[in-house]
Amino acid sequence: MTNQPKESASPLKLGLPKGSLEEYTINLFARSGWRINVGSRNYFPAIDDPEISCTLCRVQEMTRYVSSGVLDAGFTGKDWRLENGCAVEVIADLVYSKASPSPARWVLAVPGDGSITSAQQLRGAKIATELPGLTKKWFAERGVDVEVEFSWGATEAKVVNGLADAVVEVTETGSTIRAHGLKIIDEIMTTYTEFVANPKAIKDPFKMAKIQQIALLLKGALAAEGVVGLKMNVREKDADKIIALLPSLNAPTVAHLYQTNWLSVEVVIAAKLVRDLLPTLLANGAEGIIEYPLNKVI
Repeated sequence: MTNQPKESASPLKLGLPKGSLEEYTINLFARSGWRINVGSRNYFPAIDDPEISCTLCRVQEMTRYVSSGVLDAGFTGKDWRLENGCAVEVIADLVYSKASPSPARWVLAVPGDGSITSAQQLRGAKIATELPGLTKKWFAERGVDVEVEFSWGATEAKVVNGLADAVVEVTETGSTIRAHGLKIIDEIMTTYTEFVANPKAIKDPFKMAKIQQIALLLKGALAAEGVVGLKMNVREKDADKIIALLPSLNAPTVAHLYQTNWLSVEVVIAAKLVRDLLPTLLANGAEGIIEYPLNKVI
C-alpha cells in the first residue's frame, strides 16, 4: 500500500495573476491539464479540480496574501516579491515565452535630449517609480542621494510633465520609454514570473503535493513551447545520415518496423527548424514524415 498525502480540510487556495498575465496563465493551465473558467467580473474562477480553489489577484499584491495565509500559493514577479519583502517560498521560476512580461527589466530612464548619462549625475533628483523600495536600495548602494516618489502609473509621463527628473520603469523592449522621449541609462534588475507558496502550506503534505504537481506540469507546458515532435520512416541503410541531420533535445528514438528493413525515427525539435529541415530529410531518404504539437515536455 502506497503512502498518500493526507488530505487537508480545505482545497489549495491558489492565486492567479489578474491583468496582463491572466489570459496567458489560464491557457498555460489548460495545456497543463486544468480548465479554468473566468466569468464576467468574477474574481473567483472555476477550475475543474475539486482540490483547488482559485482567486484572481494583482501580482503586486500576491505575496502579501500568500505570506498571510489568505492564499496558499500564487503567481507573482520576482520584482514584487523583493519589493514587498514578504515571507514566501519560491517553488518555481516560470519564464513565460509568449506573454508579457517574460522576462522584463526595470530600468532607469531620463530625458532623451538631456546630458545625463549615469546615475551619479542624478544626485538630489526626484525619481518616480512603482518600485520605490528597490529603487531606494539601488541608489543607496551606489551612494547617490535621490528623492524617490511612488507613482500610481503613467510613470514615463512624469518626466515629460516635469513632475520628476527620471523614472524607474519596467520594460521588455524599451519602445514605450523611447516613445515618451526618454532614454535608458541603467538597469535596476531583471524580473520574471515566480510560483510562490506560503511556508505553512508547504508543511501540509496534501497542499505541498498539489503545489509540486502544479509546478511540474506548468514547467512541462512551458518547456513544450516552441518545440514539436517529428516522426518519420527511414531505411536502415539511410539511418546514420538521417540521424546526423536531426537536432534534438536528446538522442532520437529509433525502432524497427515489423518484419522490414525500415526504422521509425522520432525526435523533439524546435518548431522553427522544421520548414528548412523537411526538404533535406526527404532528399536523404526519409518518408512518411509526421509533425505533431506537444503540450508538455517533462
